[in-house]
Amino acid sequence: MLGIIGAMAQEVAALKEAMSGVEVCTVAGMDFYKGMVGGKTAVVVRSGIGKVNAAVCCQILADRYGVDAVINTGIAGSLRAEIDIGDIVLSSDALQHDMDATGFGYPVGVIPQMDVSVFPGDAALIETARKSCEKVNPEIGVHIGRVVSGDQFISDKAKKAWLTETFAGYCTEMEGAAIAQTAYLNGVPFLIIRAISDKADDSAEMDYEEFEAKAIEHSVRLVLDMIRTL
Repeated sequence: MLGIIGAMAQEVAALKEAMSGVEVCTVAGMDFYKGMVGGKTAVVVRSGIGKVNAAVCCQILADRYGVDAVINTGIAGSLRAEIDIGDIVLSSDALQHDMDATGFGYPVGVIPQMDVSVFPGDAALIETARKSCEKVNPEIGVHIGRVVSGDQFISDKAKKAWLTETFAGYCTEMEGAAIAQTAYLNGVPFLIIRAISDKADDSAEMDYEEFEAKAIEHSVRLVLDMIRTL
């Protein structure tokens, strides 16, 4: 069974519409839609914004539904010049850029008392997603790289530069690394799929509304083809 998490209602609405035989269960204020998509059983849910909501959502998928893999769809800000608005980033790995225990001697981004702070995406899911994206979204670029997450909307050039220089990130958003860590702790393969909606700089607030709908469209198209392929 596949778990699909989106952060906002717009991201999962199209996926829910594509489902049949739907059963709905509300847990922790989140509606989990279980049904058939592309001949596969899946659970589609909106986590809400931020790392805590995302982690709680992923844990419920692991505990209640015993999902075999988790896909997290959404939008993000680009951290690299070659990654354009509308492009897709697939997570080679993910980390939390706002994890800061430097006062205790840990490098920024390192989670104290854990052996792992950078969580790798599943290689098979990455390759399936790459092929699906090239098939259904031929007009945009698909990139495989690091997703950096924090409870911040990044719209500042200086912060963008710091994220790129410190973590070699490809894109930044607010949920993916929390889902990655939760999936890792539960032994569940995961993939973060991010459609680029802005450049994570001083233009971010202006770009966001204009490009959000197109970014979500690309992401949903990719996920639906990916489900049929898996």
